[in-house]
Amino acid sequence: MTETQAALETPTVADFARTFRRIQSEIHKAIIGHEQAVEQLLSALFAGGHVLIEGVPGTGKTTLVKSLGLALNLSFNRIQFTVDLMPADITGTRVIATGEDGRREFTFQPGPVFCHILLGDEINRATPKTQSALLEAMAELQVTVSGTTYPLKPPYFVMATLNPIEMEGTYPLPEAQLDRFLFKVRLDYPEEDNLVRIISSTTGAEEAKVSPVFHGDEAPHRVEALKKLVREVIAAPAMEQYAARIVRATQPDHSRFVNDSARSLHDEMVNRYVMFGSSPRGAQALILGAKVRALLDGRANIAREDIESVAVAALAHRIMLNYAAHTDGIDAAQIVERVIKSVRTVRA
Repeated sequence: MTETQAALETPTVADFARTFRRIQSEIHKAIIGHEQAVEQLLSALFAGGHVLIEGVPGTGKTTLVKSLGLALNLSFNRIQFTVDLMPADITGTRVIATGEDGRREFTFQPGPVFCHILLGDEINRATPKTQSALLEAMAELQVTVSGTTYPLKPPYFVMATLNPIEMEGTYPLPEAQLDRFLFKVRLDYPEEDNLVRIISSTTGAEEAKVSPVFHGDEAPHRVEALKKLVREVIAAPAMEQYAARIVRATQPDHSRFVNDSARSLHDEMVNRYVMFGSSPRGAQALILGAKVRALLDGRANIAREDIESVAVAALAHRIMLNYAAHTDGIDAAQIVERVIKSVRTVRA
């Protein structure tokens, strides 16, 4: 094994932080603003999960995924989901091909999911059958066509988008599928100064050029090595207990997980507005996201602050609110923030 090969296989904490920031910097050559969203997107990628993005049209969702693919030097595809899109349109299908000897036989024609980075635009416009086909690719890293299973090459990262404006003709994602996304990220409308920068950079003679951080065939290997390093970050039992306590506290009637001084605050928000809290996958998302945050801070072990910093992105989409919450203008992010405030006073 050469020194170069060894370096590729064993990145250090400093390597991770340096590479992460380089990728971030390249993406921001094309993306103006959205600093937190870009960081959460990359965090989910290196944590081995997928991202659901909510944002109005024109906020740069397609440009974001293209920039990510260019910066990582990985293949990327985009699917515009519509009500008439069938599972075979995204997974691929068997077609009749004529061989050199004149024989006709069925061969598999891969669909757009066969890439490293996939943008699923307006996923809630697809029918449940098509959504489930994408879910298999996300969860199992494979697709099944006509009884045959075809593996997808890692790294595999799905960024699906939701349009919060137009709800007609949509099929809301079921909770089980929402739960498959590690993070849910909001792309807010840009501030005026950022909007001016966007206008200036997109209407001039020159376009922003994103340079690859990885080169040649090393890109998939480098990304997988960094993902492995994330898994090796230490999560002490106290931190795992803290994450579990937060997730359990999102469930109604679990005020016993907070102390007396915070119990009334917890009951007010959770028991009144929450139908169902986060699943156990929420705790996994907290720990994995916290591990990325720790590496960015130059540490090989996570702290409470790391868990708290990713809590809204990891848990908000996993909490189902009742009608009273919608009536009172309460959203899931507020619930998560209040739960953190309640649980923070408890010693792990």
